[in-house]
Amino acid sequence: MNKLAIGTAQFGMDYGIGSSPGKVSINEVKKILEYAKSINIDMLDTASAYGKSEKTLGELNVDEFKIVTKTRHFNVLKITDDDVNLLNRDFDNSLKDLKLDSLYGLLIHNADDLMKPGASKIIEFIQNLKKTKKIKKIGVSIYENKHLSFALENFDIDLVQLPLNIFDRRLIDNGMLKLLGQKGLEVHARSIFLQGLILMENSSRPRKFDRWDNLWKSWSEWLNDNKISPLEASIRYAMSFSEISKVLVGIDSVNQLIEIMNAASGVLPPIPNELYTDDSLLLNPSNWDLI
Repeated sequence: MNKLAIGTAQFGMDYGIGSSPGKVSINEVKKILEYAKSINIDMLDTASAYGKSEKTLGELNVDEFKIVTKTRHFNVLKITDDDVNLLNRDFDNSLKDLKLDSLYGLLIHNADDLMKPGASKIIEFIQNLKKTKKIKKIGVSIYENKHLSFALENFDIDLVQLPLNIFDRRLIDNGMLKLLGQKGLEVHARSIFLQGLILMENSSRPRKFDRWDNLWKSWSEWLNDNKISPLEASIRYAMSFSEISKVLVGIDSVNQLIEIMNAASGVLPPIPNELYTDDSLLLNPSNWDLI
């Protein structure tokens, strides 16, 4: 089993600040999946919100993979039976598009939905999917510590998807990653490249990120001093945690997946404190429009 898992947002839409324009062609997706199987990558992460990602995967026969999908965002103040009906329809459509009878996991995509009145309706519906073996694991995708704490205190979950990268150690410093390991929960790390921002050359990075100039300067100096690439540093860092079950990587091409696999092996030099930040304006891509 390979610790890498493939994020499939690029298979259905233009995604990521550093990705190639447009979604990945179905022929390239086929090559990616064939290579992934050859190196024992066994998990794909998708969502009905990822454009045509699930339809594309369904056309290519993914029954050998563990599939994790996600709920929609509910733009309401209170969760009602109508919202659960939408969730039921979405899940049925996911199975139909993926051409599968069951999935490995279903994640609450927007953890804020768990903090709304009526959220128990969502959990009850997903628990029923688990009881009827439509899914194996119930999960939540989080960005903030408050969401993770609330989910752990109020709901019975099996799987947590969380942000982790070489700049972001908030969930490490506050002990939450260690706690998840102690509880035996399955943990998937995402945003390890911060949607490609971490991998970009200084000249290519959008100017609005210049406000973190000291961080970028420290990053470049550390990479140069240790003769390591941004890709090597980022993937090795994410792979180094025993509590992490899967490391999600978004892929544009089979060559990119090969590069990531090659970069994953090797030594990770000690990381200076100058490379850590807790600034959610940078670490949460949903905040980038505020910059």
